[in-house]
Amino acid sequence: MPSSSTTPLAEERLDDTTAPNYNLSRTWILIIYEGLVERFVMGSLELEKEQKAVRGHGDRHQPSVDSERYDRAYFLSACEGYTEFVNSEGRHLSRRLEQAFEVAEVNAGMRVLDVGCGRGEILTHCTERGATAYGIDYSADAVRLASELAGEDGGGGVILADAKALPFGSGVFDRVLMFDLVEHLHRWELCQALAEARRVLEHGGRLIIHTAPNAWYDRYAYPVVRLVRTLMGQGNSYPRDPRAITPVNLDVHVNEQSALSLRDTLKRASFRSQVWLDTPPQDRSEGVFFRVARHVLFNWPPFRWFFEREVFAVARIDHRRVSRRGPT
Repeated sequence: MPSSSTTPLAEERLDDTTAPNYNLSRTWILIIYEGLVERFVMGSLELEKEQKAVRGHGDRHQPSVDSERYDRAYFLSACEGYTEFVNSEGRHLSRRLEQAFEVAEVNAGMRVLDVGCGRGEILTHCTERGATAYGIDYSADAVRLASELAGEDGGGGVILADAKALPFGSGVFDRVLMFDLVEHLHRWELCQALAEARRVLEHGGRLIIHTAPNAWYDRYAYPVVRLVRTLMGQGNSYPRDPRAITPVNLDVHVNEQSALSLRDTLKRASFRSQVWLDTPPQDRSEGVFFRVARHVLFNWPPFRWFFEREVFAVARIDHRRVSRRGPT
């Protein structure tokens, strides 16, 4: 799937292996609270700038990420789900991809388009459910990998193509999937890709999106996590830029989303959407303080808006907005 693996930190939550004493717990609560408040206040102007950029497609001068960055090594050593893909020869999905695929509710008889299909494992899972699946990717290595996996029973086929100019007619797909793609497209590219997804969807079709990380985590929560980890003596594993944990992300993650920015972008692309946040389940040995802190930070608003790591969306065409705007 078009996306780089979102790194081990994508499943990171605060934890501890020893029960802290009361004073230390109180200190860390204050650190987390004060850190979040400071980051939120300092970032308010950045958020306003981000929303204006989304409305104005303000990065149009930015060139697309070079397709050659997405080579075979990338898909087999950095792209989300590569471990499961290599170990199972494509039969099993990573937890993230499996969750996104279940959200798509692919059924027999459907026509499905996987935009940025990467290695192609989603295509094979669609085929196993009786759907006719097509995949496109602008990486030649991705097309080769997906074609190798599909073999002679490849369903609809795998095509070398750009998400901004889909080689299909209008209104032909029941599902369009964008799994771990959005963060690789500049805002102007995403606007064009969403317009194309809207064009090829049939009247009642759905666009399914999974993207990570939640931009608000990286911007506001990660500095707090990094501070706490540094106090615990683990700071070397937490670089200043969280994308650097998987270095390739520094070059290919060009448009990470929050739930708010993704919802706004979909609305402007004439989609009605449900957008939500989620985080991988953790099974850690930890002290009482960290169990309580984790529950609060990942379940209680407003904290969860910043600490949840993954963004999901299910979108349908808003035909009223399309009618008002006219054909695109």
